[in-house]
Amino acid sequence: MAPRKFFVGGNWKCNGTGDDVKKIVTLLNEAEVPSEDVVEVVVSPPFVFLQQVKGLLRPDFSVAAQNCWVRKGGAFTGEISAEMLVNLQVPWVILGHSERRALLGESNDFVADKVAYALSQGINVIACIGETLEQREAGTTMEVVAAQTKAIAEKISNWTNVVLAYEPVWAIGTGKVATPAQAQEVHDGLRKWLQTNVTPAVAESTRIIYGGSVNGANCKELAAKPDVDGFLVGGASLKVIFLFPLLSSP
Repeated sequence: MAPRKFFVGGNWKCNGTGDDVKKIVTLLNEAEVPSEDVVEVVVSPPFVFLQQVKGLLRPDFSVAAQNCWVRKGGAFTGEISAEMLVNLQVPWVILGHSERRALLGESNDFVADKVAYALSQGINVIACIGETLEQREAGTTMEVVAAQTKAIAEKISNWTNVVLAYEPVWAIGTGKVATPAQAQEVHDGLRKWLQTNVTPAVAESTRIIYGGSVNGANCKELAAKPDVDGFLVGGASLKVIFLFPLLSSP
């Protein structure tokens, strides 16, 4: 089986202006990074900037939406449907981010339904999973991430267009980061879960990326772990530091 292509995603969250977008995209366009055969780069601006970024961004980089609705559009004020993303030729979407799970009450089943619907419309999915600090301290990390992954596995049959993003909630935007050993332990556990509960082929081919205070200082050691297939970078992706993980790919 072909090696898993390293993946770097930049989640801009609810940040930026039109001028900020131009500056960030200019930096990305000028960056020297490994070829797209080696590294896949996806940036995720707020919805209002998707078309602007898509129009300015170099062709070997892709864009992702930060969310989409759980089914076909209709009377759902404020939501964006997968069909709209298809119409805009947006190839990726981030689903199940911990901020949406915690602040908006998105359950495992609701996230799984979103993942399944987006995939059914031909959109690639970055599916986020991760435990809180309380769950980590209680020793239930694998139980939590396995339950989140199980919900998705029960709704989909094809994992080809899914990237799993393990983001420990306690490390998002806090400056704290899972040690390389902690990240590898969870990624290895997730891959073993996929092997046992889905198929060995899916376990081998599915990219599992890490997110949570990734920066230029820690990304190389994280990337060296055998089951860490890339990063989902949050706040750092708004700065030049976002470029550093690209250069740390295997």
